Amino acid sequence: MRIDIATLFVEMCESVCGESIIGRACRGGYLDVRCHRIRDYTTDKHNRVDDTPYGGGMGMLMQADPIYRCYEAVTKELEKKPHVIYLSPQGQVFNQKKAVELSQREHLFLICGHYEGVDQRLLDEIVDEEISIGDYVLTGGELGALVVMDAVARLCENVLADEVCFTDESHFSGLLEYPQYTKPAVWHGREVPEVLTSGHHKKIREWQRERALENTWRKRPDMLERCELTPEDKCFLQTLEERQQEENGNYR
Repeated sequence: MRIDIATLFVEMCESVCGESIIGRACRGGYLDVRCHRIRDYTTDKHNRVDDTPYGGGMGMLMQADPIYRCYEAVTKELEKKPHVIYLSPQGQVFNQKKAVELSQREHLFLICGHYEGVDQRLLDEIVDEEISIGDYVLTGGELGALVVMDAVARLCENVLADEVCFTDESHFSGLLEYPQYTKPAVWHGREVPEVLTSGHHKKIREWQRERALENTWRKRPDMLERCELTPEDKCFLQTLEERQQEENGNYR
């Protein structure tokens, strides 16, 4: 997969893309992430990429043309239109389902806005969708673009050691992940659950499923409404409900 990021702050993005798992995947040729400095595409002799908005208002607005020229150069190199995403607080809130969907695409072009945003005409001309990483406003789109890049890239083939590295994680299956433990077996008087050291794979899988259900029930019960549950899952959740009711009754 190739991901292009159009930004005013190339160094900020490259410092993240070059590190850890993403950096190794890029160096190994499994992933291609390129950061483009929008100022390099302006025709203004002072390298300006923004101007005052028509109709008044506070702040400056990024001009359409420098970003379009950047997009045009990438499209010419690819010889096809990439899937264009504008990081915006007005966009669809990003989640794991969207990350999986985007990971199936061959090319992504992420636009990082700044100041008061981007000329609407550019968005109308080339943007396929707007994405937000949450219901809040940041000073620029770089952090949002890096979040999307990381979440999508790690789902691509050979970026992680094995597919199970992400299929077992929170949100992928619709549940939060079960608790995990490593050595030592006892730390500050707290022991690793005995089932995990038993070597009994069936019981371990059952324990992991139940703990994932319990984690989700306690922390994000809203997720259970959208999750496909087996009869065994529903029975276990009913047991949790009854146990909680019993505990609440004992405190009255």
